[in-house]
Amino acid sequence: MAVEKINASSSLAEVVDRILDKGVVVDAWVRVSLVGIELLAIEARVVVAGVDTYLKYAEAVGLTAGAQAA
Repeated sequence: MAVEKINASSSLAEVVDRILDKGVVVDAWVRVSLVGIELLAIEARVVVAGVDTYLKYAEAVGLTAGAQAA
């Protein structure tokens, strides 16, 4: 993955456009334990992308196969 230099004068519209074009994934996993007993476990995956970007990557990993059969 290439690193691109972005000017500091980017507008909010340019930033949102780049996020929707490239996509962003936030993957978090939290576990809370007390004296060795797991009290809470949370898994979260947040994906922010434009529809075209999401469909392109969803098709690549096989997430759209069920939708095509319906």
